[in-house]
Amino acid sequence: MIDKAAIINNIAGKAGEILGGEKSKTREDIEHNMRALVGSALSKFDLVSRDEFDTQVAVLRHTRERLEALEKKVAELEGK
Repeated sequence: MIDKAAIINNIAGKAGEILGGEKSKTREDIEHNMRALVGSALSKFDLVSRDEFDTQVAVLRHTRERLEALEKKVAELEGK
């Protein structure tokens, strides 16, 4: 699964860097709010890793090949 916490922390950190180099209360507040905002947005998505996606694509491809083979076999049996 995708590491949502790492994504959230990375985005919040980048937002803090944009706002100033030194740690300040305002920067910390913005980072905190960004973490909450991005965390909320990501929780609404049903994310999967690239490996999981590729695995499902392979399963779907195999299933489609089997279906096509069965359709061909049914067509041959109906032709007899």
